[in-house]
Amino acid sequence: MVDLTVVILTKNEEKNLRKCIESFRGIAKRFVIVDSFSTDRTEELCNKLNQELRKNGGSLDFYQNKWVDYATQLNWGLTQTNITTKWSMRMDADEELLEELATEIDQNLPKLSEDINGVVLRRRVYFMGRWIKHGGRYPELLLRIFKTGKAMCEQKIMDEHMILSGGKTIQFKNDLIDNNTKDLEWWTNKHNWYSNREVLDHQMTIEQAFESNSLLENSQSTKQAKGKRIVKNKGYYRLPKFLRAHLYFIYRYYIRLGFLDGSEGKIFHFLQAYWYRFLVDAKMYECEKHDRKMKQVEDLKA
Repeated sequence: MVDLTVVILTKNEEKNLRKCIESFRGIAKRFVIVDSFSTDRTEELCNKLNQELRKNGGSLDFYQNKWVDYATQLNWGLTQTNITTKWSMRMDADEELLEELATEIDQNLPKLSEDINGVVLRRRVYFMGRWIKHGGRYPELLLRIFKTGKAMCEQKIMDEHMILSGGKTIQFKNDLIDNNTKDLEWWTNKHNWYSNREVLDHQMTIEQAFESNSLLENSQSTKQAKGKRIVKNKGYYRLPKFLRAHLYFIYRYYIRLGFLDGSEGKIFHFLQAYWYRFLVDAKMYECEKHDRKMKQVEDLKA
C-alpha cells in the first residue's frame, strides 16, 4: 500500500464512484471524498466502500462542504481533511486508473528521488463507451500526484490546473481514463453549466487584460496547458463568433482525424463544436447585446 491520499470531489456520483475507487486495486492508503450535498446515494455508497477498504488496511473519509467553485472545493479538501500521507492525488469521480497505471504507481511512487514533488499522468477520454483517441484529444497531460502540501489548484473559473510550489516533476507511462457512465442528457446539462463558466472566465480575462502566469512548474503538463490557453485566448477568441465553432469542428473532426473514432467520435466532436462552443458564443453575444456580465451558476444540478 502506497503512502497516498486520493481526494475526490462528488455531487451525485453513485454511478461512477465505485469503479473509480476499485481501479486503485488497494494501493492507496486513504480516500477523501468532498461532497457538495449529493441527493442520490453517494453518501451511503461511501460508507459501504469505507467498510470494504478497512478490511484491507485502507480507509475512506466522507466530508460535505458547500460548493463555491471547483478550485475552492478541491483546495478545501487538500487542506482541511487532515492529510498526513507523503503523497496526495487529485481524481474526478468519473475517472479511473488502468491496471498498468495502478501497478506503476504502486511500484514507482515510493522509489522517486526526494527532489521529485509531482507526477504527471496521461489521460484518455471515453465518450459513449469509446476511447476518443483522435481529434487532438489524446493524451492530456495532467499533474495529478504531488507531495502533500506542495501543490494547490489554481483559482480559475474554468480549466483549473494543479500548481506545484517547487521541485521537479516526472511523467508516468500509463494512462488515467475519463469514462463517465452518465447519459447524454447529463452531458448536455453539464456543458450548459460549463458554458456559463467559460463566458465568465473569458470576460474576466479581458478585464484583467493579461493572461494568467500562475502555471509555474516547468513540466510537459504545464507547457500543454499554457499552449492551449494561448491558442484559445489569442487565437480562437479572435476569430468571428459562430464561425469559429464551425472551424473548430473542421479542425477536430477532419484535420485531426476525429472521424477515425466512428459514430461516437462524430457525436463527440459535433456536440463539442455545435453544442458547447456555439452555445458559448451565443451567451457571449447575449451578454454583449445587453451589456451585462455572465452570471455564474453555483453548482451543476446533477
